[in-house]
Amino acid sequence: MSPAAYIGFGSNLGNRELQFKEAVRALGRIPGTVVTAHSRLFETEPVDLSDAGPMFLNAAIAVETELSAVDLLARMRRIELALGKSPRHRSDMSRTIDLDLLLYDSEIIRDGEMEIPHPRMRFRAFVLAPLADIAASVTHPALNRTIEDLLRELPCEDLGKVRPAQDPVEFGARQEADSDLGSGKMAPQQASWND
Repeated sequence: MSPAAYIGFGSNLGNRELQFKEAVRALGRIPGTVVTAHSRLFETEPVDLSDAGPMFLNAAIAVETELSAVDLLARMRRIELALGKSPRHRSDMSRTIDLDLLLYDSEIIRDGEMEIPHPRMRFRAFVLAPLADIAASVTHPALNRTIEDLLRELPCEDLGKVRPAQDPVEFGARQEADSDLGSGKMAPQQASWND
């Protein structure tokens, strides 16, 4: 079985929903990679932006891949550039697209610029809420805590800044969207973090 990887998506400029659909399609076209699930879209308040940009759409995407983490990340960077992200983009600025490799199987990798699990994911509701939508029971390999547990540990004020998008494109009928995106075999599981 190929390693499972989880990718975070974010966009707050342009047609955010279209960027998400295009990102899912592009990830599914990577050789040896299959998109197995994606979360709902979540609308989130910007965090740590210097340009006071608009609201973000965030989501999580699950893939199975034959690529190494390094090769998968390189492909993700190419997708970002193809979808309009500037190669000189600063992390404190608004963006058309951002793809982050959150988890790669149960590996812990610290190699130059690459750090997996993503070093700040445990503190970010805009990452954990979408990820819990499809991977609530997955364990963070460095912390030995499930994604759902990490989400529950966040302050209520952080959780209040993340909410499912009002118009589920978006994913109106999720199965329709899944087949439209070619995303595959698994239906996203429902998170119970805000029950």
